[in-house]
Amino acid sequence: MLSPALRTACANAGRLLLDSVLPPLCLGCGEIVDAAGALCAGCWQGFSFIAPPQCACCGDPFAEHLGEGALCAACLARPPKFRRARAALAYDTQSRRLVLPFKHGDRTDIARACGGWMARAGADLLAEADLIAPVPLHWRRLLVRRYNQAQLLARTVVRAALSDAASNAASRLAPDLLRRRRWTGSQAGLRAKERRHNVREAFDIHPRWAAGVAGKTVLLVDDVLTTGATAEACARVLQRGGARHVDVLTLARVVRPAV
Repeated sequence: MLSPALRTACANAGRLLLDSVLPPLCLGCGEIVDAAGALCAGCWQGFSFIAPPQCACCGDPFAEHLGEGALCAACLARPPKFRRARAALAYDTQSRRLVLPFKHGDRTDIARACGGWMARAGADLLAEADLIAPVPLHWRRLLVRRYNQAQLLARTVVRAALSDAASNAASRLAPDLLRRRRWTGSQAGLRAKERRHNVREAFDIHPRWAAGVAGKTVLLVDDVLTTGATAEACARVLQRGGARHVDVLTLARVVRPAV
């Protein structure tokens, strides 16, 4: 039986051999980088990572600090059904070069890199979560795509949280907590009100979790937060099931234009 030190040495040697044959490439532009799942310096500077100051509720970034607990105009006018939302990246031309191949182009390897970014952006949410659940796909969409991108992100976020601190995040992962019970089609091109109507009553709690949601804080994981319609539809279902709080963590979010 190999000792832990020898296993590590063998793994490192295998990684070096693989990198010499298939060198790791930048996720953004395809240039050779030092490690798999990394960005080159140019691409890193081009990505808009979201950090405080930001809306205490939806996480939309502020141009300047407005005080502890400050809310954006949209959340003041219409408070979301979820408690808090956080995202790692602004959804723009640059981040779409990651999101779209990951979501539609079978680039599942991209999820591994994104988990660490999301875990940092949602550290407070992860610390308070009792259950971590991906937004589900309808079975028809899953049949065509063959994977649920939100579930892949949820798993990588949990893995990143476990590597960063002593955590029981793995025991809190609930990949089948929610089900998408009817086909809703694509939300692309729909306005906010149309999106909310489109996903109304589209989700439910899996029967085996019916008694396990009450009093819990649930963290929903998805790829992109656009208007929040899907996240709110899921939050309503969880709140009806007795969830204490519902938070949302995404890889990217649409940033509202400054006014």
